[in-house]
Amino acid sequence: MNALNTQAQQALRRLLAQFGLSLEAGDMPCSNWIDGDLVTGQGDAITLTNPATGEELTTYRDAGTDLLDRAVAAATRAQVEWMALTASERGRRMNAAVRRLEGHEEDLAQLESVVAGKPIRDCRGEVGKVREMFEYYAGWCDKQHGEVIPVPTSHLNYVRHVPFGVVGQITPWNAPMFTCAWQLAPAIAAGNGVVLKPSELTPFSSVVIARLIESGGLPQGLINIVNGLGPTTGAALTGHDGIRKLVFVGSPDSGRLIAEAGARRLVPSVLELGGKSANIVFDDARIDDAVAGAQAAIFAAAGQSCVAGSRLLIQRDIFDAVVERVSRAASRIAVGLPADEATRMGPLQNARQFERVTNMIERAKAAGARVVTGGTRPTGLPEGANGYYLAPTVIADVDASMEIACEEVFGPVVVALPFEDEAEAIRLANSTRFGLAGAVWTQDPARAHRVAAQLRAGTVWINSYKAINVMSPFGGFRDSGFGRSSGLDGLREYTIPQSVWVETGAEASVAMGYGSGQV
Repeated sequence: MNALNTQAQQALRRLLAQFGLSLEAGDMPCSNWIDGDLVTGQGDAITLTNPATGEELTTYRDAGTDLLDRAVAAATRAQVEWMALTASERGRRMNAAVRRLEGHEEDLAQLESVVAGKPIRDCRGEVGKVREMFEYYAGWCDKQHGEVIPVPTSHLNYVRHVPFGVVGQITPWNAPMFTCAWQLAPAIAAGNGVVLKPSELTPFSSVVIARLIESGGLPQGLINIVNGLGPTTGAALTGHDGIRKLVFVGSPDSGRLIAEAGARRLVPSVLELGGKSANIVFDDARIDDAVAGAQAAIFAAAGQSCVAGSRLLIQRDIFDAVVERVSRAASRIAVGLPADEATRMGPLQNARQFERVTNMIERAKAAGARVVTGGTRPTGLPEGANGYYLAPTVIADVDASMEIACEEVFGPVVVALPFEDEAEAIRLANSTRFGLAGAVWTQDPARAHRVAAQLRAGTVWINSYKAINVMSPFGGFRDSGFGRSSGLDGLREYTIPQSVWVETGAEASVAMGYGSGQV
């Protein structure tokens, strides 16, 4: 018996009981929040594996089609109730709702850490982000102003931003709690009801957040969480006639399926997909800062981040020195158990991802790339830590056309490529099919702005990395998706412009088309 896994199972049972998700002994936990109730799934059993040990953590049931129907019906009813309130009242209720998280922060962080395999210190920070997102969008509820258009007729023409009705959201396993709030908050601030499906690998934290938030004064049924597999519950969500917009955070392959499902019903979508972000270091950069930034860019969250700086482009004069320093720093990162306060990097979340990452490393080596550090399981792990651990990995001697240099790895693996000048740096940075993020390290302000303007990426940092805030729009170009999350742009994704024309002339007339209105 693995003592580490037993401890994790006990911790999870305690946390599920704390939040009311446990049933009687031997029964599966409640994994759905529908119409103000915790509900057990009706489909097949889904087994969760402990990322730290590779052994079974718990089992729950797929929601299934019938529960999805109930969730959409609840959201439809609650959305009408929600929009009957004044905008100011909706804002007050959102602020009151998020305060229901108070006193539960540590338990939420531990729940996320156990299931997702993320270091507890990271999860604590993400709980704070949940509150920040709801507070920010609560402030927008009564500030969604329309516009008056000076049309060349006797009409008063004004534009309103109206909600879609009920939106469907699908969030990933790498940051389930963060992305849950990232999408819930703007959706309800815009006046929508929501049905959200987390990844089947990380089902519980979203249920807890929805239960706590909705209990703070939101209409019963406004937020619904359904858990299950993509081909079952996910397909039921994307194909449901009651869902008027789809929002997806995940891989490009899955994003295409989501967009296709929506297109068949003429339903729009927002896709926040993967990346292969370039972290560009010029020879005049502050090297200490650039090396620290390179570590944070790729090794935080074990590289399981859509904006991970997985390509380190270094000007040739300083290439060897920077690679050596980044590799030395990587070898010193504390890799360990998610619950350990000293851990700076935990395991990969699941076996499939671990196999994908390690296979990509092996194919890179076979193609001639050199692993400078890492590439294998780290040493010094506690007994029983037999899960999906991979040491922070730096790879050099890479051609830009290699798979490892142009496809998303989604793990703690960075490839280092040299460049001669600014033009080559820009060419390399823009050479993949992705366009989510990038960074420029230089002390030349003109170069910094010049290069940033030429990067085909939705977010660009200068002398920084991963500075993300709910106030600023986030999204990608090309295969990194379309649409935006966060900021005012993220809020607008959840509304439709409605143009209203009011005749003000003394003698109203109806035009046969565009023009003055005279016939």
